[in-house]
Amino acid sequence: MQASRRRRTAMSNTLYYQPVQKAEAYYLPQFQTLDNHLSGNQSIYHSPSTTSFSSNGSSICHQESRTYLSDVRQSPETNYGSPITGSCITDDMNDFMHKLKELETVMLGPDSDFLECYDNSLSSSIASQEIDSWRQMMEAFPRRDLKQVLIACAKAVSDGELLTAQVLISELRQMVSVSGEPIQRLGAYVLEGLVARLAKSGSSICKSLRCKEPASFELLSYMHVLYEICPYFKFGYMSANGAIAEAMKDENRVHIVDFQIAQGSQWVPMIQAFAARPGGPPHIRITGIDDSTSAYARGGGLNIVGQRLSKLANTFKVPFEFHAAAMSGSDVQLENLRIRSGEALAVNFAFTLHHMPDESVSTENHRDRLLRMVKNLNPKVVTLVEQESNTNTAAFFPRFLETLDYYTAMFESIDMTLPRGHKERINVEQHCLARDVVNIIACEGIERVERHELLGKWKLRFRMAGFSPYPLSSLMNATIKTLLESYSDKYRLEERDGALYLGWMNRDLVASCAWK
Repeated sequence: MQASRRRRTAMSNTLYYQPVQKAEAYYLPQFQTLDNHLSGNQSIYHSPSTTSFSSNGSSICHQESRTYLSDVRQSPETNYGSPITGSCITDDMNDFMHKLKELETVMLGPDSDFLECYDNSLSSSIASQEIDSWRQMMEAFPRRDLKQVLIACAKAVSDGELLTAQVLISELRQMVSVSGEPIQRLGAYVLEGLVARLAKSGSSICKSLRCKEPASFELLSYMHVLYEICPYFKFGYMSANGAIAEAMKDENRVHIVDFQIAQGSQWVPMIQAFAARPGGPPHIRITGIDDSTSAYARGGGLNIVGQRLSKLANTFKVPFEFHAAAMSGSDVQLENLRIRSGEALAVNFAFTLHHMPDESVSTENHRDRLLRMVKNLNPKVVTLVEQESNTNTAAFFPRFLETLDYYTAMFESIDMTLPRGHKERINVEQHCLARDVVNIIACEGIERVERHELLGKWKLRFRMAGFSPYPLSSLMNATIKTLLESYSDKYRLEERDGALYLGWMNRDLVASCAWK
């Protein structure tokens, strides 16, 4: 483990300290606030078991998680991705185990009068022979296989077999744990989703999860840890940056439209790389789109992103403009983008398009509307990075199976980096991943915003909008492979049909491609 961490530290430092004209400078966004680039702090990697701190001792992290990290661009009232629960785990190690027990009590206890009603009816209305039947059902699971019990419970919920579901929920409460095996940890959040769905409380998940929200700096700290221990997000941003850098290498005026800019840190290495371009840097203009509720994690409005990027660009003597568009991506209209003639346009859809309602949710079908609008702008390149999962229009039970399979792979990969009892790992999973899991399982209609599609479906949407594939860079592929070597040999990178796929063992997790 220590050797692996040293290799990862060395690799990360190598990526940062390389001259900016090298390929890595284009590809690798640093997970830290932009102020650190201006204060002389160039330590970009920290042990995955610790939180990153700036030279003055404050936490440094950002919200570049986008969809995987449950961006807080929606309010708790609408359940569109605000942090799942609050700071149930304190920094006091003497209090840690006590707080952990409290968290599990909150997570796994009855969550509504609805379920309490069934708890009461269970003892009064169910004959002993039915209880014996359920006991036999439980014994039929091989070694009380947790995954199979979760699936059986979801099937009972799907079929409306409420009493059977309640019995299985009671059993599952004894089997899951936020500090156990990967399937036990994931099972705790899956169970919360099943309970919420059964209680028809999908629209008020934040109320049923009774902890307070973490402070914004704590949430960003958890995101920082996840960013460092998992390569999914680095892979996405590196691949997108590589395609944009390749398309813009000969342009003098560049306009980048980012449909979920968050902290804006994806563009730090791009600005640095353009600064070292032979013949001088181009004039760069960035339009940052971001729902205003993201200000909670960012610590302020989009003006913060613009000021930091402008200060960085000034340091590197790069002509720069920033335009803030504080709105949901699905609300963007042509006039919000302020397109100018004479600028080469790049549009970045990284971990964000799946939040746009499509024809199954809205008659406006914002996914296809946005793609048609962007195509009409004649961009040089459009980048797409999305989770390789099928949860958009799938019915509840197949959607449950897909979610269980997908997040099992993710939780297993986290296990390779952080110890199971590590309090930061618990916080990372609780605040950065569990919200997505609960939303997918418990919510329907407009309340379910985690609506992923497989790349095959995204390709159809892009082609219907008039796009054609933009070729991938072999140099970018090699850079990403080098990155993966510092994590685990169970990660794999494959290029298929003009797209890059990052996977864990046999499961594809993230897909990236570019269009023109």
